[in-house]
Amino acid sequence: MRKVKDFYIIGIDHGYGNIKTANCCFPTGVVASDTVPTFTGDLLRWNNKYYSIGVGHKEFLGNKFMDNDYYVLTLAAIARELKRERITTAKVFIAAGLPLSWVGRQKKTFIKYLLQNRTVSFSFRKVQYQIEIIGADVYPQGYAAIVERMEQFNGSHMICDIGNGTLNLLRLENQTPDVASIITEKYGVYQCMLAIREQMMRIHHAVPSETAITNILKKGKADIAPDYLETIVSTAREYTAGIFRILRERGYDPKLMNLYVVGGGGCLIKNFGEYDKRRVFINPDICANAKGYEYMALAFIGKEDGI
Repeated sequence: MRKVKDFYIIGIDHGYGNIKTANCCFPTGVVASDTVPTFTGDLLRWNNKYYSIGVGHKEFLGNKFMDNDYYVLTLAAIARELKRERITTAKVFIAAGLPLSWVGRQKKTFIKYLLQNRTVSFSFRKVQYQIEIIGADVYPQGYAAIVERMEQFNGSHMICDIGNGTLNLLRLENQTPDVASIITEKYGVYQCMLAIREQMMRIHHAVPSETAITNILKKGKADIAPDYLETIVSTAREYTAGIFRILRERGYDPKLMNLYVVGGGGCLIKNFGEYDKRRVFINPDICANAKGYEYMALAFIGKEDGI
């Protein structure tokens, strides 16, 4: 969150697995109810409804504005950032993002979605918030994660943003994006998880929880039966090999360029990939895109206002 004059820029990365801000990360899940639910830990109340935040799993949608879920999650993200500064009333500029190849055709609609209410009164975790949304903008996911350190990207680089739902690729030549190289594919961490669960059911007739699989993908190990772990690890390795196959198909040559990996799926490369550590860099900061959105919004607003 960045303060500019009398308002705050809040960057929000609307992922399919997690919602990220510059300082927070929570699961992309929301369940609506007309009455107070049994468990009220991360409860948001807005528009006479109750929303359990972080519950369930948000299905993959080609358009993030198809329902109100991402709007409710946006309010929760804003509340989390404001709470850090002990603020309950604020003017907010939302800096968001979309997968690289979606920005051009979805940007205007997503901005309109985020700006559907000028003023919003809601409660989160039993704290009342009153915000005025004064504006919003949408930036390219993946590129945002590296834009603040662009001086490091002389020569040839492939930027690979692996999220929960999508894989985004962008080639940079001497800090300049190669627009023709942009792709977005449905090949994220969740698809790896589905492949693991399918293999576990086929071979062992067992279905590990999503949480258990996520922990293994993050750490590369777990205290479970060795044959179960071997199935999960071998499937993750096969899936990660698929990522490198997509990279090569899109022009990635490890002898000619460096690979810079961002997003939560970087753990797949780190734990299950075969690569030259001297030429592949994995950014462990899952909030890098959200921070980049704030940086890009601040640069734009500063230019507009002569700051």
